[in-house]
Amino acid sequence: MLCFANKFRKYNCPTGPTGPESSTGPTGPTGATGPSGAEGVTGPIGTTKPTGATGATGPTGTTGATSSIEGNPYNLFVEANANPGGDGSQANPFQTIDEALAVAKPNSTINVLSGIYQITQQMVLNEQGLTIKGTAGAIILLEAAIIPFLIKSDNTTIDGLTITSNVPYPVEFIQIAGNNDQIINCNIYGPEQSGDSSTWVVNRGFVTQPSITNLLVRNNIFHTLRQPAYLNPNSIGFIIYNVAYNTRGYVVDQANFIFSGNSWGIPENAIDIALLSGTTTGAPYDPITALIASNSDATISDQR
Repeated sequence: MLCFANKFRKYNCPTGPTGPESSTGPTGPTGATGPSGAEGVTGPIGTTKPTGATGATGPTGTTGATSSIEGNPYNLFVEANANPGGDGSQANPFQTIDEALAVAKPNSTINVLSGIYQITQQMVLNEQGLTIKGTAGAIILLEAAIIPFLIKSDNTTIDGLTITSNVPYPVEFIQIAGNNDQIINCNIYGPEQSGDSSTWVVNRGFVTQPSITNLLVRNNIFHTLRQPAYLNPNSIGFIIYNVAYNTRGYVVDQANFIFSGNSWGIPENAIDIALLSGTTTGAPYDPITALIASNSDATISDQR
């Protein structure tokens, strides 16, 4: 290709054809990331909407019936110092045994708690299978010339009571008119009387009505009484493992009782067991030597 000089002595050369494009070289490595820009300003918090008004309270439902814990008529409690108006429960006991007897059911138990129970009227036990059970410190104090306990029902038990009186009264503490009854674990005694026991007021631990059957008298203490018991004609039962002292002894009037394991304290009884005229011969009282031996060398007055 030819070039020509112009007047400025510049050479004008016509442009030749473009040569082939060379291939692109490999991409270079990525450069390091630049620093983060400054954090933008937090926008304003939106306004909270006001709380809506509380709705009206719905109507109150009807109140249910008040529950009550009443005394169980099969397991009643009595406490001499309780507040009046009790229901016979352990938490709210009756004040008197009479209150418990008024609501007791057959085969129920009246628990007599510690305290002195002043008795001026007779308590009649009518419910079958009733148990009157004393706890330590429960004292029945007779203050009138009446029989405090009259047992008319069958299968009835007096258990663990202390029974006495403020003065000697010419009555028994317990009279038995039912069958299969029990007097057990009791302490029955009168107040002191002066002079020879033959002159004492005739107070007794218990008396059987004629023809009652299967009376059990066990593990009791009788003392300072004219007689521990008077056993009327044709009454039948067992007097076992009791202690009697300072009395004129058990009187058997044509009754049929097995005496066994009984013992005698001090002051000694005038007589331990008296068998009155008309009382059966043979068992259970004969031979007399066996009766004596089975009752701690008892002193027997045999008037048959």
